Amino acid sequence: MAKIFATLLAFFVTAPALSGGQSAHQFDFTSIDGGTLSLSQYKGKAVLVVNTASFCGFTPQYEGLQTLWETYQHQGLVILGVPSNDFGQQEPGSSAEIKDFCSTNYQVSFAMTEKEVVSGANAHPFYKWARAELGYLAAPKWNFHKYLLDPEGRLVDWFSTATKPNADKLIRAVEKVLP
Repeated sequence: MAKIFATLLAFFVTAPALSGGQSAHQFDFTSIDGGTLSLSQYKGKAVLVVNTASFCGFTPQYEGLQTLWETYQHQGLVILGVPSNDFGQQEPGSSAEIKDFCSTNYQVSFAMTEKEVVSGANAHPFYKWARAELGYLAAPKWNFHKYLLDPEGRLVDWFSTATKPNADKLIRAVEKVLP
């Protein structure tokens, strides 16, 4: 019984990496304004990728994300918001509605993508790769899940929805990977 438990635990905690050592720089999104948003443009910068939603109890994290970005952008931090309707259907709007909501209510000026699927079989390739790299436990379970990339595009950490952008552990992790 202990052997079965250990095998299952190993699978969920450290699912095998399928990326073959590739970095996040191989992935593209579509910008909320249209056009390609390639993660390769952020080579040499630390990137915090956050799946977001406008009508969630965690939506006020936009304010903290904006503050984090304003504080560290000149030191090489990029924040990338990835709107998603995956959890509780809390992001039903169009790209224009999402952008207007974020800028009007939270003065968001960091990069945002079009709405994407971030969980399950239809997840955006970045999110499939991140899960393969870090395992099941590191996959988004709700809105405002955060992945931290180092300047080489490697996944170095993840933070659950409950981790606020001003949490000491998140700030320490960001500061550690700034170029």
